[in-house]
Amino acid sequence: MIALLLALGSSLAYGCADFLGGLGSRRAHVLRTVLIAAPASLAVELLMWPLLGARFEAGAVAWGAASGVASAGAFALLYRTLAIGPMNVLSPVTALVSAVLPVSVGLLQGEHLGAAALVGLPLALVAVVLVSAGSADGTARVTRPALLLAFGAGAAIAVQLVCLHQAPTGSGIAPLIVGRAVTSVLTLAAAALRRRHLGPERPAYALALAAGVLDSAASVLFLLAARGGDLAVVAVITALYPAGTVLLARAVLAERIHRGQLAGLGAAAVAVSLLALA
Repeated sequence: MIALLLALGSSLAYGCADFLGGLGSRRAHVLRTVLIAAPASLAVELLMWPLLGARFEAGAVAWGAASGVASAGAFALLYRTLAIGPMNVLSPVTALVSAVLPVSVGLLQGEHLGAAALVGLPLALVAVVLVSAGSADGTARVTRPALLLAFGAGAAIAVQLVCLHQAPTGSGIAPLIVGRAVTSVLTLAAAALRRRHLGPERPAYALALAAGVLDSAASVLFLLAARGGDLAVVAVITALYPAGTVLLARAVLAERIHRGQLAGLGAAAVAVSLLALA
């Protein structure tokens, strides 16, 4: 139950972070947003170091660095995805892709699910699909490049989560600290190489900072949840984060929530209840 609650918290934080990061990337080049979000995430994790501890052993550093490379790609691809297309469609597509690989890895590693989980797990995946079932408004079409970016972002997120899960259990938040440091360095290097293409627009500092802080909180919650529960269950609960993104997009951007999406939100609630009984 604790792992489930942590995964739900991670899902909510990821959803809010994605919305804010995507919104900020509509005002300036995506790299300008990530240049603020990634270091902000690192700062939060450094502040958590005394509380949660960190052991920088070889496995933690290696898996953390790998997660950092994936995270850099996830940041850029996801924020760009949400900046160019309707959030209420592209965010769920990304989430569905991001759930498949961790779930598969968990099951291949021998995780055994109870009867309730065997029903709740596929229902949760169906919920993600339903949340994305609503078509965009007539003024906001979903393009092929946007869908490709969404799939790429989902794959990067999946690799990041799997790498974090593979890090040694006793390493504390060392994998996250290493990962955020790598992400920050890669983002800085990319921005330096593409500085002539970043445009004159100033980034939305508050949005980018808040996105980074929330993304860090989400990652910490996921790491704790994955260490206390099954990766297959934790990953699919975390993948429900589009619910938060969709609701915020409705409240702030007036994006419509369609019947299919409402059904998806209901299915998510039932799936979480079943997984809580597992």
